[in-house]
Amino acid sequence: MGRPVMRGGAMDANDQVRALRWDGATLQILDQRLLPAEVRWLVATDASETARAIHDMAVRGAPAIGLAGAYGLVMAARALASADAFGWQAGITAAVRLLAASRPTAVNLAGALSHLEIIARQGAPGDWQALERAADGLWAADLAANRRMGELGSAYLAPGTQVLTHCNTGSLATAGLGTALGVIRTAWAQDRLARVFATESRPWLQGARLTSWELNRDGIPVSLIVDSAAAFFMARGEIDWVIVGADRITANGDVANKIGTYALAVAARHHGLRFMVVAPSTTVDLALAEGGEIPIEFRGPEEVLRLAGRAGPEPLLEAPNPVFDVTPAALIDVLVTEKGAIERPDARTLAALMARS
Repeated sequence: MGRPVMRGGAMDANDQVRALRWDGATLQILDQRLLPAEVRWLVATDASETARAIHDMAVRGAPAIGLAGAYGLVMAARALASADAFGWQAGITAAVRLLAASRPTAVNLAGALSHLEIIARQGAPGDWQALERAADGLWAADLAANRRMGELGSAYLAPGTQVLTHCNTGSLATAGLGTALGVIRTAWAQDRLARVFATESRPWLQGARLTSWELNRDGIPVSLIVDSAAAFFMARGEIDWVIVGADRITANGDVANKIGTYALAVAARHHGLRFMVVAPSTTVDLALAEGGEIPIEFRGPEEVLRLAGRAGPEPLLEAPNPVFDVTPAALIDVLVTEKGAIERPDARTLAALMARS
C-alpha cells in the first residue's frame, strides 16, 4: 500500500479529525463504532467492503457517506479497467446500485454516485482515474463548503451565545470541519460561544461518543446531556440556539435528520429559541416536494434493546427503530448552505438559493 494521503487540505487548531483517508489504492475508514474507546482504521479494498462499512455505520454522516461511496466506486472502476465497453458500463451500474443501497436516506450518497456514474458513461471505458479526480474534487468542495458555512452560520450568533447540537455533524461526518459543528467551531474561534451542549443521540450515541470526542480533541468545552433533558435546559434559559445538520432537504425546506431533531425543533419553538440547519447544497433534493416523500431508514431493534452491550431483559419486546425524522420547514429559523443563508426557508426562497452559482 502506498503512502497514505490525507485528502481535504490542512487541519487547524479547531479541526483535528478526519473520517477517511485515500492513498490512491484503498480507502481507510476511521471506525466510528469504536470511538472514543479505540481509534482503529479499517481498510476497504473494493466497493463491497465500502458498502459494508457504510451500512454497518463504521462511517456515517451524509457528506462522509457520499465521499466513501465515491471512492468505493473508484475502486470498482479500477477493477473493471480491463473490461470491454459493455462490461465496463455494466460493472459500474452494478457497483452504483450496491453502494447506493447501503444507506438510502442521505441524498449525498446517491448524488456522489450519480456524479461519478455520469463521468464513467461519458468518458472512455476503463478511465478510472477520471473518477478518482472527481472524487477528490467532491472532497475538496465539501471542505470548502463547510468553511464557508461556518462563517455564514456563526454570523448569526451574538457573543455569549449558548448552543445545543444533536448527533454528530463534525469532521467525522464530512470532509473536515463539519456542518453544524463547523458553525460551532467557527463561532468558538471567534469568541461568540459561552457554552455548547451535545445530546447523547440514542441509540448509537453519536453525540456522546463522537461529538464530545471531536470537541475535546479541539479543546472546546462541551456539556453532554441525555436527549430527554434538552427541554429542561431550554426552560432554564441555558440554550439560545439549536444547531443541527441534515441528511436530506426537500424542495419546500423540510429537513430529514437524526431521529429526535423534530422534537428539538418543537421544543425550541415553544421556548422562543432559534433553530438553525446547516448542510451543503448537495443535501437539497429538489426532486422531492416535501418531507413526507423522504424514504426513512429503519434499523434493527437490537440497537434499541441492547443495554450496556447486552440484550435487554424482555425478549418479546418490540422496538421500532427509525434512524431519521422530518422537521417541517415552518420550524426552521435559518437554513445555511455554502450558497448562502436564508431565514424561514420555503419552496420559493430555497429554489432561489439553489439557483445561485
